[in-house]
Amino acid sequence: MSVSPVIALRKAIRAYLLADAGFAAAFGQKLYDEAPHGTEPPYALFGEAQLRDWSADLSPGAEQLFTIGVTSTTRGLSEALELAQRIADLIDESPLNLQDHRLIDLRFLSMETRREQNGRFARVNLRFRATTEYL
Repeated sequence: MSVSPVIALRKAIRAYLLADAGFAAAFGQKLYDEAPHGTEPPYALFGEAQLRDWSADLSPGAEQLFTIGVTSTTRGLSEALELAQRIADLIDESPLNLQDHRLIDLRFLSMETRREQNGRFARVNLRFRATTEYL
């Protein structure tokens, strides 16, 4: 049985981002599915993912719509926006290697900002679309 396309893509994105010196300087190792209790921002989180069939006649495939969120406690949104833009720039159309899948396309789609907990946290959600084929 092959690895889920969602898991394969998340592992590849995580490895790719953590290997980037600029990302590591800004976030350290703080890219999570869920932030551990007491983790201080800034950090990035994998958010929602939607998986759809994207098969062709002879090749099974998947389309994913997913989010990565950036959380910051710096006043205003500038830090969160700068960090989110770094992630978008790094993984948009990046050449990722996925386990049991081949990445066809990975594109940045949109960005949204919001404040949480009465303005204590700035949050930027990045939305991406990826298409993959099963190997």
